Amino acid sequence: MQIYKAPIADIRFALESAGYSRVAAFEAFSDYDLDTLMGILDEAGKFCTKEMLALNRTGDQEGVKYDPVTLSVTMPKGFKELYTKFCEGEYASMVHPPEYGGHGAPFTLAFMLSELTTATNKSFSMCPGLTQGLVEALMHYGSDAQKAEYLPRLIRGAVTGTMCLTEPQCGTDLGILTTRATPVEGRAGVYSVTGTKIWITFGEHDLTDNIIHLVLARLPDAPEGIKGISTFLVPKLLADGTRNPVFCGGLEHKMGIHASPTCVINLEGAEGYLVGEPHQGMKVMFKMMNAARLTVGIEGIALSEISYQTALAFAKDRRQMRALDPAKQDLSAKADNILVHPDVRRMLLNVRASTEGMRALSAWIAVHIDVAHSHPDVKVREEAEELVALFTPVVKSYCTERGFWNVSEAMQACGGAGYTTDWSIEQYLRDMRIALIYEGTNHIQALDLIGRKLPSKGGRAMMAFSKRVTDFIRENRDDERMGSIVESVKEASKLLSDITMNTLMAKAARDPEEGGAVASSYLNLFALTAISYLLGQQAKLAHERGGRFGETKLKVIRFFFDKILPEIHSLAAVIRTGKASMMALAEDEI
Repeated sequence: MQIYKAPIADIRFALESAGYSRVAAFEAFSDYDLDTLMGILDEAGKFCTKEMLALNRTGDQEGVKYDPVTLSVTMPKGFKELYTKFCEGEYASMVHPPEYGGHGAPFTLAFMLSELTTATNKSFSMCPGLTQGLVEALMHYGSDAQKAEYLPRLIRGAVTGTMCLTEPQCGTDLGILTTRATPVEGRAGVYSVTGTKIWITFGEHDLTDNIIHLVLARLPDAPEGIKGISTFLVPKLLADGTRNPVFCGGLEHKMGIHASPTCVINLEGAEGYLVGEPHQGMKVMFKMMNAARLTVGIEGIALSEISYQTALAFAKDRRQMRALDPAKQDLSAKADNILVHPDVRRMLLNVRASTEGMRALSAWIAVHIDVAHSHPDVKVREEAEELVALFTPVVKSYCTERGFWNVSEAMQACGGAGYTTDWSIEQYLRDMRIALIYEGTNHIQALDLIGRKLPSKGGRAMMAFSKRVTDFIRENRDDERMGSIVESVKEASKLLSDITMNTLMAKAARDPEEGGAVASSYLNLFALTAISYLLGQQAKLAHERGGRFGETKLKVIRFFFDKILPEIHSLAAVIRTGKASMMALAEDEI
C-alpha cells in the first residue's frame, strides 16, 4: 500500500517562518509571491501523487535492464512516458533563467519541489536532479558557446546530465584519479578523454537520446593531486548525431533505488570540451556537487514524510490490546487501535517532529540561496552565501542520517507489516540508505564542516548564525508564551558554543585526530541546535496563527524540545571524550 498526500500546508508554514516574503519582494521574483508558489507546488503534488507514486513500487520490482551487446539500458515500464509528462509540466525548468527556456522562479521552488518528487519516486527524481546540478555548473563556469549549446536542451529536458567523478581506485580522494584528456590537434578546445568512471547515476538510459556527462580528468601537463584536475563536457551524441565513444560497461546491483541505473562508464577517446580553466575542475564540480548535496539532504525529509504518513495510516487501522488509559478504550471492539499506545505515539512523533524540524532547516537554506543570488545589498548576499556554505554539509549529513532512522522508526511502528512489501516502507528504507553515502559520505560532510566551513573567513558564517540565534533569544525572552522554548534554544546555543571553542577547536588544534574522532557527533549537535532555533521561530508564528493548525504545530514543536533536543547532551558527552577510547586499540586488535 502506497499512501501519500503532499504536505502543502506544512511546507507553506515552513516557508512563512523562514522568511520567504523577503524573496518574493525581490524584483526578480515579483511574480512568485507565496500564494503563487504554493499554487505551483499544490499542482506538482497532485502530479507526483498520481503519476510518480504509481510507478514507484513497480519500478523497484522491475528495475533497469542492461544489454551487454548494445551497451544500452532500458528503464522500467512507464518511466519514459512519465519523463515526457514531467518535462511537459516544466517542473524541472521553472527555476532556470528565461533566456535559456526557464521561468526565472526562485530556487526555493526547486527545493520544495524536490521533496515532493523524491517522496513519490526517489529513483526517477534523481535524473532531473542531476541535470539541474549540471545546469548550475554551466551557468557559473560554462563559456557563452557552451551555455547556448547545452542549457536550453538541458533545461527543457531534451537531454539529461551526469556527474562523473569516481573511479575504481578513487572516490573521496579524487587527487589520485587517472582519467586523461589529451588536446585534439587542430581543434581548439576539443579533447580526447579516456578512462573509467564508476557509480554514475543515470549514466545510461532510454529516457532521452542524448546524455551530457560532466567528467573529471587530467590534462597532459597537469600537476599531481587535486590541483591537477580539469572538467570536461562529454556528450553521448556529438553535434552531428554520431555516437561518441562513451559507453556503459555494466550496472551495479544495489540494495535499493532499483529504478535508477548506477553505471560503469568507459570513455574510449571520447570527444570532450573543457569547462572553465585548466586544472580548476574541482571548482566546477563542487558547484554541481554542492547543489546535489543539498538535494540529497531533502531525500531524508521526503522519505521520512511518506513513511510517517504510511505508518500513521497503519496505526489508525491496526487493533492490538487495550489502551492503558481506560478512558481511551473502545469497548465496541475487542482491541484498540495501536495509536492509543504511548510507545507507538513516541515513534510516530519522533518521525513527525524531526521531519518538520528538517523541513524548517531546508526552507531556511532555500530562502538564503535566493537571498544570496538576488538581494540588492552585496554584504547581505555574501552573508547568505556563507551561511548556505556552512549548512550544506549539515543538511546533507543530518537529514539523511535522521531520515534513515525515521524510516526505520516508521517500520517499527508498523510491526511485522512494516517489514513486508505490503506497506512499502521496506522499499523506502532500502532507497534511503544510499543517501548517507553518495555525494560525499556523511563523515566527509562532518570533516568538511569542522575543517573548512567553521574556520572559513575567520569563522564569519558561524558568528553570523550565532548572532541570529542571540537576537531571537533577546527578542522573545519576555514573551510568556515562548518562555520554555527560548530557554531551551539558549541552553542548546550555549552548549554548542562551549563545545565548539573549548573542546572541538582546542583539542583539534593540538591533534587533528581529535577533530576527526568527534566530527560526526559535532555535526549532529550543530544540526539540532540550528533546528531548535528554527522551530523556535515556528513556535512564534504558530502562536500568531492560532486555531487548530497553530495549536497542533505547537504540540509537535513541544515534542521536539522535550524528546529530541535533549540528544544534544549525549552528543556533547561523546565529543568531550575525544579520540582516546577509539584510538587505544592497535590495528591487530580491532
